[in-house]
This record gives sequence, C-alpha cells and structure tokens, in this order.
Amino acid sequence: MDTSNTWLQGVSVLDLTRYLAGPACTRLLTELGANIIKVEQPPYGDPNRSNRPRINKRAGTHIQQNRGKKSVCLDINTEIGKEVILELSEHVDIVVENFSPGVLDRKGLGYEELSQRNPRIIMASVSGFGQTGPLSSLPCFDLIAQGYAGIMHMTGEADRPPMFVGIGMGDTNAGVHAFAAIGHALFHRERTGRGTHLDISMVDALFHMHDMPVHASSMTNGEYVPMRQGTEFQMLSPAGSFKGPKGWIVILCAEAQIQNLYEAMGKPELQDDERFIGNPARLDNRAALTEIIESWMQSFGSDEEVIQKLQSHRVPCGPSLAPQDALNHPHFLERGTVRTVTDPLAGEIQIPGFPFKSSDPLPEDNYTAAALGEHNFEILNGLLGKSPATIKELTEKGILFAKEH
Repeated sequence: MDTSNTWLQGVSVLDLTRYLAGPACTRLLTELGANIIKVEQPPYGDPNRSNRPRINKRAGTHIQQNRGKKSVCLDINTEIGKEVILELSEHVDIVVENFSPGVLDRKGLGYEELSQRNPRIIMASVSGFGQTGPLSSLPCFDLIAQGYAGIMHMTGEADRPPMFVGIGMGDTNAGVHAFAAIGHALFHRERTGRGTHLDISMVDALFHMHDMPVHASSMTNGEYVPMRQGTEFQMLSPAGSFKGPKGWIVILCAEAQIQNLYEAMGKPELQDDERFIGNPARLDNRAALTEIIESWMQSFGSDEEVIQKLQSHRVPCGPSLAPQDALNHPHFLERGTVRTVTDPLAGEIQIPGFPFKSSDPLPEDNYTAAALGEHNFEILNGLLGKSPATIKELTEKGILFAKEH
C-alpha cells in the first residue's frame, strides 16, 4: 500500500499565474505531488523572480512560491503561443490563472475555449473582485481587497484610521480557497466526468472570514456596530495584548479560565472583587483589570517567565511573535511550520512549511525552483511532440525564451 501523501500524483496542472494569489494555490498543489507546468511571459517571467532579497540573482519569493514547478517561458500573446497553451490544455487536469477577468477570454484562452479542447478540465480563476459583478473589471491588489472586505475597518485602534494587515493575507487566503475548491472539483469530476470553472475572489474569500460583524449587524438592525478593537478583544475581558517585561503577551480568558489567572497571579481575592465578577463587570472595569495584570507582569525578568507561569496554570496565553522569532522556535521546527530548504543558487533558506498534516507522511521534499524556461524542451518536445527544429525556431523568434537564472 502506498502510504505517501502524494495524493495528487498523476494530476497535471497548467499554471498561468504570477505574483502571489495564484502561485499560493499551485504551491500547495505541488506539495501534494501534482505535476505543475508554469508558463511565464518573456523576457522576465513571473515578477517574483526580481523580488528582494536575492542571492546569486535568486529571489527568496520565487523559491518560496515556485519550488517544484516546471518552467516554460512562452509568449502567449502570439498566435503560436496561444496554440501551445491550447495544446497543453489537452494534457492537463487543472488550469490555474490570476489574470484580470476577461483577459484570457480576449486571448481566446478562456474556460470556454479550453473546455472545448478538454471537457474534463478544471479551471480556477483567482481575481480581486471575481469574474462577475459591478466591480469585476476594476484593478485590485491585496490592500484594496482588505478595504472592501471590512478587514481594514476591523484592524487598528477605534479612534485611529483603519489599518491593513501587515502580510499579503488577501492574496494568500484566496490561493488557499482556490486550492480547497480545486480538491472538491476533482472529487466532483470523479463522480460526474465533468470539469468546471472556479471563480475565486480575494474579496469573497476575505469577507467569508468574518465571525460576528456581519450577522450581528443584520440581527440587531444595525444596533451592533462592528468596530476595530485595538489591543483589546471586544467580547471578553481580560482578552488582548498586555505589556510584558520586554514585549507584548496575549491573554484570552473565558469564564472557565479566570480563576486560573487569579491563581497564577497569586491574587485569588480578585474572584470576590465586585468589579470583576462576571464578564460584563470585567468589560466595564477593563482598564482596572488590565493595570493589575500588567503590574504583575512587570515583576518578572522576562516575557518567557510570565508565559511559563501562566501556562503552568492553564491560562490561554502566548507571546506576540515577530516572524523572525519563529525561525528557531522548537514547536515551529518540530511540526515543520518553519522548514529549511536548499536552493542550488541561494543555498539554505527558511520558508513556511506545508500547513496541512495527516497520518500519511508528506512526500519527500526535494523541490527546487526552476530557472526561467528551464523546461521548454521537456514540455514542448516530450509532452507535445514538437521537433527540436521547431523548438529552435520558436526560440529564435522570441516566442520561447530561457535564462540561466
């Protein structure tokens, strides 16, 4: 029995993506053993290749997002390039693209054209606003999606301007949603034999992440007004960021953990303090309770000592880790949340690990990021059967391109 986690072994993907949202999807498909053919536009390929930092002209973003993918550098704006894409669509199960809506249709490479060549094909289109709707034709980047989806409105201090989340959450979140949708589309195809066109919107995917703001506003006829909460979680006290001896410590106590917190602090008398009996009272007297907690924290020499004391009493808490602080954290390393990969040009670098675990071991991680157009010959000759002379001619005409780095 094959106990490896190559669940997508034998599944081929035509990757027409660039930047972040699309590659975030196909990066996950790669990890499960799919064969990814990444088509890049000459002469520079995916803009990720030029991101900094770089070592020996190799960008960390390119390594992180495109390891294990085969690179074909092809001008799809030419008739010959278009025909190559149509031919490739006959040999793959999945197409992933994140062009602006309508671009591929105008090139004659939209879902209708590809599905005529291959009725079983699954196409995932990732965009800012989606393929339909009044906003669909507008340009959209991560921050714009965060704004429309209400993420910025809910982030920051209530009396300060809305803040964007400091990572490309809209892009990567849309990529994960596309990855999930593709898996279910494959399952549906196994039962029906039919492919489908998946329309994944950054705004839709972000909006779906809301917990209370949407339904609470609806159910109370607007009486509940969602608002950013700063360092304090709106629904509970104590809950939020607290100033430790050096940095910030996150605590969230529901009713079941309050006594544990008081015992950890050596202040059992607080459970009889009328200001703090029940969550409504603690919310009303939040500032006073926060001052007591932070004063207690200052009696320690380090944040780690505070956290160890709280955790020994089963108080839900943790540090506010900077990403670089996670690189050597034992929990992140043991689970592979952070992993070290080796690139032939950049050497060893650390990147985020595969986020899903199962009882099957993951496939062996021996992926490398391809040079631009590294697999032109392999794909056009080996898969499409084009002669070496034809490939040479396409290269001389600039329709095919390759570059060492």
